[in-house]
Amino acid sequence: MLARSRRSFLVRTAGAALGSLALLGAAAPAQAQGYPSRPITLIVPWGAGGGTDATARIVGSLLEKELGQPVTVVNRTGGSGVVGHAAIASAAPDGYTVGMATVEIGMMHWQGLTELTGASYTPIGLVNADPAGVQVRADAPYKTVQDLLAAIKANPGKYKASGTGQGGIWHLAIAGLLRDQKIDPAAVPWVPSNGAAPGLQDMVAGGVEIAPVSLPEARSLIDAGKVKSLAIMSDKPAGLYPNVPTLKSAIGSDWTMAAWRGIVAPKGIPKEAGDKLSAAVKKVAASKEYTEFMASRGFGVIYAGPEEFAKFMAKSDAELGATMKAVGIAK
Repeated sequence: MLARSRRSFLVRTAGAALGSLALLGAAAPAQAQGYPSRPITLIVPWGAGGGTDATARIVGSLLEKELGQPVTVVNRTGGSGVVGHAAIASAAPDGYTVGMATVEIGMMHWQGLTELTGASYTPIGLVNADPAGVQVRADAPYKTVQDLLAAIKANPGKYKASGTGQGGIWHLAIAGLLRDQKIDPAAVPWVPSNGAAPGLQDMVAGGVEIAPVSLPEARSLIDAGKVKSLAIMSDKPAGLYPNVPTLKSAIGSDWTMAAWRGIVAPKGIPKEAGDKLSAAVKKVAASKEYTEFMASRGFGVIYAGPEEFAKFMAKSDAELGATMKAVGIAK
């Protein structure tokens, strides 16, 4: 009887031990898996169908392959970009919510719309930049950007420009160029529009003389022979139109301005998550699928890692702020 009881106790003890080992074994793979172990949300501060949305969706689909988890793109629009950028910054800092920050993050706080800046985020990687160009009608008498600037100097107030709202990125592009060339930004009155397309159409129709928008936005009209680009506000020629001179080569100016997009995360995400995200974004930016997708739309591909991206955002912020103050739209 005593022997049977002892055997029963040993069996129960061994069973409990095996059960505990089984539980530990089941938990081990989950712990070893690490980040990411569940789906990731990618917030876009702008509407579906636009350039930022398209860029975010191709990045998201390629990140899925790199990270092995679904990436869901969510559009959070409103407040001139404030709503979406705020949603990214205020998300749980666990690496499972990231977002596509845009150039407006260096503009909104100068206008008093938010306190957020590029420093409000964990930078992951810069993936796109589309520099402003200096577009005029194809039959305009100016052969070079130097000719255009000379005409503006000689006739302040005569030549108008359009391509975005008052104080938008392309307004600041032309204002900054004028300021860089010691010309009063007010010498070219800005005509607000709902974007590059209506601004370009207004120029073609003769309502304004200049559309300082990106080359991808002007592409269809340039290819149709209705618009010509005199220069690009970048330190490198554009892949889309390599024959368009840079401001540096045309007039010796270092002024640059571009609409840019990059992946960021909330402040304070775990180092493992930040490292894996930045490595994955770097691979995406260099991939054939990404470069071909962007080239097909005329979008510029540029990559900067976390540290360089942080410096890039700080420089962009400072330049935008100085220009906004010069044209009287900074608060």
